[in-house]
Amino acid sequence: MTIRIATFNCENLFRRPVVFGEGNDPIRDDVLKEFRKLVGILDHDTYTTNDKAKIIELLKKHSVDVSQKISTQTILVNQPRGQAKLLKGEGQNIEVRADVTGRSAWVGWVELVKDDLSWDAVTNTARVIAEVNADILLTVEVEDRLTLHRFNKQVLAGQFDAEPYPFNMLIDGNDLRGIDVGLFSRHPITSIRSHIFDKKNAQEIFSRDCPEFEIDIDGEPLWLLGNHFKSKLGGGADKRKLQGERVAQLYRDALKRSAHVVVAGDLNDTPGSPPLAFLEATSLKDAMTHDSYEGPPGTHGKCTSPSDKIDYLMFSPELFAKVDKVEVERRGIFEFGTPFDTVTGPGDQASDHAAVVAELDL
Repeated sequence: MTIRIATFNCENLFRRPVVFGEGNDPIRDDVLKEFRKLVGILDHDTYTTNDKAKIIELLKKHSVDVSQKISTQTILVNQPRGQAKLLKGEGQNIEVRADVTGRSAWVGWVELVKDDLSWDAVTNTARVIAEVNADILLTVEVEDRLTLHRFNKQVLAGQFDAEPYPFNMLIDGNDLRGIDVGLFSRHPITSIRSHIFDKKNAQEIFSRDCPEFEIDIDGEPLWLLGNHFKSKLGGGADKRKLQGERVAQLYRDALKRSAHVVVAGDLNDTPGSPPLAFLEATSLKDAMTHDSYEGPPGTHGKCTSPSDKIDYLMFSPELFAKVDKVEVERRGIFEFGTPFDTVTGPGDQASDHAAVVAELDL
C-alpha cells in the first residue's frame, strides 16, 4: 500500500493576527515583544504603580488608536462588562481601575487582533495541500479543530474539488495567539496524547504542544509526533533545546509501542543546531536526506540555503526503509523562484514555508 505523509506550516487557514501580515519585520517583532511583556505584567499578583503605568503605555501604543504611527489596533483587551474590568476611560484617557490591585482583581486577557486572510491566500494554501495530496498531513499554525473541518469541507472539497479528509484532530496548545498543531488524515485517528502540561524545573516545555497522534494503517498503529518549536524571535534558544530534548525522549518512548514513528513539523532551527542535536542523536532519519530527494536544501523563504531549512519530516528506521520518494512543495512561497502563477506577493502566498512530503510503501 502506498501512503503519503507530509508536514506543512499553513500560517493559519482563515484568520491570522494582523501583526503577522506586517511586511516590516522590526515593527512586527516590536509588537510581539511588547505583547509578551504586557502578558507578563498582567500576570503579576500585585500591580505596582510602575506596572500600571507600563500597562497603559503599552496599550496606548498598540491597543488604543491614538497615534498616527499605527494604522490599526494590534492588541485587544478582552474584559467583561461590570466591576471585574481592568480599565476605565477611553482613548488617551484610559486608566487601570483603582480597585484593580493585581491579577486576581479583574477578569479577562489580552490577545493579538486578528483579521481575515485574503481569499487568494486561502485558495493558495488549499492549492498546496491539494498538490501534496497527503494521506496524513500535519498542519502547523492553524486556528482550531473546527477551522480544520470547515477548511476541509468548504475550501478543499467545496471550492477546490480536492479529495476531502474524513478525519481531523487538533487540541488547543499553549500559544496565546491561537496557532496550533493539527492533523488531516485519510486513516482513522485512534488516540491522541497531549503534552501541553509537560514541565522541566517548573518551566513549561512546549510553546504550542507536541501532540502524539496514533493513526490506524490497516490495523497497524503509526505514531506521529507533531511539533512547532519556539521561534527565534526574541531569542528562544533555551526553550527550543528543552523542546528538542523532550521530543527525543517522547520518540524513544513511542518506539516501544510501535516501529512506525514519525516526528514532524516546524522546528524553527537548522540541522546541527543544539535543539536538533537531540533528535539527530536518536535513530530518526530526515526525509530530505533520502536518495530520492532532489532540490534545494531549504524549506522556508527563498529555500536556497541550508540555513533556510526549519521544517522536518523524520522517520524511525523501519519507516525510513519504506520511503520511495521525497518531495518539497515550495510553489506556495512568494520568495521562491518559481511560485504558482496565483502567488503574486506576500499577501496572497500560501505560506512562507514549504510542505515536505514522503511517499512510502507500507
